[in-house]
Amino acid sequence: MESIKAFSLDVNWKCRSHFNSQEGNQFAPPGAWASLDPTELVKWHKELGVNVIQSFAVSCNGYAWYKGGAVPEQPGLKTDFLTDMVRLGRQEKMKVFGYFCFSSNTRWAEEYPELSYGAPSAPHIPYTKKYIDFLCASIKEAIEITQMDGFMIDWFWNPTTGLGEGGDGGKEQLWLLCEQEMYEELMGEAFPGKENISHPVQLEFNRRAIDRCWQAVRETTKTVKPECIIWLSCSILDHPEMENQPLLREVDWLQNEAGDKETIDKIRSQIGEHTRLLTTFSDTFFKRNKLQGEDVAAYAQKENIGLYCYAAPETYDHGFPAVSEYVKKSLDSYEFLDDRNIALLARVFNNLPLK
Repeated sequence: MESIKAFSLDVNWKCRSHFNSQEGNQFAPPGAWASLDPTELVKWHKELGVNVIQSFAVSCNGYAWYKGGAVPEQPGLKTDFLTDMVRLGRQEKMKVFGYFCFSSNTRWAEEYPELSYGAPSAPHIPYTKKYIDFLCASIKEAIEITQMDGFMIDWFWNPTTGLGEGGDGGKEQLWLLCEQEMYEELMGEAFPGKENISHPVQLEFNRRAIDRCWQAVRETTKTVKPECIIWLSCSILDHPEMENQPLLREVDWLQNEAGDKETIDKIRSQIGEHTRLLTTFSDTFFKRNKLQGEDVAAYAQKENIGLYCYAAPETYDHGFPAVSEYVKKSLDSYEFLDDRNIALLARVFNNLPLK
């Protein structure tokens, strides 16, 4: 079976030149990357050596990367971006994936403030029936319009998940009215009051909320396009909310975003026979991975685990320098981790010496 070699130009976030210079929400504003050229991007990915392009269906700001759907497109979108990426990628024998951030969607949070913990660049959306219906409708239309090969699920957490090292669900839960209604639906009893919710009960509530959302998404996806690949990226695969979840057995591709081999080994017994594993060294926010990118690539290649990386370029209106430029300099000469990661992938994916 061919190894998975994947990359994403990450349009979820502000570009480097804006990320540290502006206060407030760090998600890219609507339309920030709207001038990107699918033809140039597919060519660049081919030169990088990927066989999977992780593109975007709906990014965290809540706007679509395709035209003609119920979800509003990115303002100023110059092309039918994801649809064109899928078409052009297939011509080059590459799979093209969309993307949905399950627990963050700025546009949704602004339209339904009573169903959200605001709209920060962090998980903020409870998995209410209304939101699940919206999410499934968005997935259905994206598959039908773009014919994407699959999509990545990201940030599949309840808003109150503790996402620190070895997170334990320890953040305080405000118990919005919509969550109190969810409690009755998921736990089968009246909401007992915030003061009577223990951490074990909150954990069970979060687990059931995730599973209800997953089952609806899986049914929708496989009904619309049975061969559509669902790819879960998870930063803390051994988190109590994820342990032995049905989605670990049922998802098609499962990615350890933290990049450490120990977590992959720990959850192997929980995955399905068909599930393909991926790992990454784009470990910017979750510092569990103490390995250099070279070490991650080495164990991934040895065990036929897919490799994936994401990065944001300097400005909104450009992608990256030519791949040939990334193999001219030594890996350790790069100031930014994103650039070093791309340079490493260019070597690994094209079977070039690392030094």
